[in-house]
Amino acid sequence: MLKRVALAGLFLATSALAADPAMKPFVLASRGAGDVEAAAKTAKQKLQAGGFEIAGSYAPYPGAVVLAVTNETLKAEAAKTTTGGYVAAQRVTITKVGEEVQVAYTNPRYMAAAYRLPGDLARVAAALEGALGRIQEYGPTEGKTAKDLRKYHYMVGMEYFDEPSKLGHFASHAEAVQAVEAGLAEGRGGTSKVYRIDLLGGTQTVFGVALTNGCSGDARIMNEIDFKPVRSTGHLPYEILVTGGDVRALYPRFRIAMNFPDLKMMGSHSFMNIRCAPGAIEEALKAVAGTK
Repeated sequence: MLKRVALAGLFLATSALAADPAMKPFVLASRGAGDVEAAAKTAKQKLQAGGFEIAGSYAPYPGAVVLAVTNETLKAEAAKTTTGGYVAAQRVTITKVGEEVQVAYTNPRYMAAAYRLPGDLARVAAALEGALGRIQEYGPTEGKTAKDLRKYHYMVGMEYFDEPSKLGHFASHAEAVQAVEAGLAEGRGGTSKVYRIDLLGGTQTVFGVALTNGCSGDARIMNEIDFKPVRSTGHLPYEILVTGGDVRALYPRFRIAMNFPDLKMMGSHSFMNIRCAPGAIEEALKAVAGTK
């Protein structure tokens, strides 16, 4: 009898694990010899044929191209929460590492859980796989379950998803969007616009923001933290989310740790070596919104 109970318990535990599998933040689609520009052009064609819209693109540093992509499913799912706009753009990346070109993309299921969407974006994941392929998920040594991601923060004292940077407040959504557009056009804080996506309902707009100045610079930060053989270029760009009249951004200590959860606190390639980055990123994004 006890043996049967134990076996039943083991079966239930195994079933629970299967229902909530560990995930990693990025998906490697293909790798091999080639040219970054040619691979980016091919990726764009495949994505558009697969029903995706290219919302924007940029080269954060030599040998890397980031495509921000969206579709109607992403926009609809993102609009279901007041903070869903962060996932409205998935990032497709083309990165040269030695003689190899790596094509990869953010894992929609991972992002859906980390950003607390009601759904899992499985349809988007399938569409990206259908367009670009799938070799493996990658990033940290060990993945995280959806349950873990929905309550994730790096360590005690560091921010959660629902503790964002408050960049500014305006009388209306239209005024807030106009202010962000103006800040990006002027390049305040060393920023520039990569993309803008307006969600259904007209109350959320998300901007992708390139950063170039000092401790907030994309190249400076990624040179330190993105050192593994398969690159996590899809960490970029950062987002500014306008919801109603509020202008927000995920706090950098959460935003960085979410994509690099196994980054060490001390030593080489560690958070300590980019300790100036969270404050610098926040100040750059505040400058965009015109916050003093």
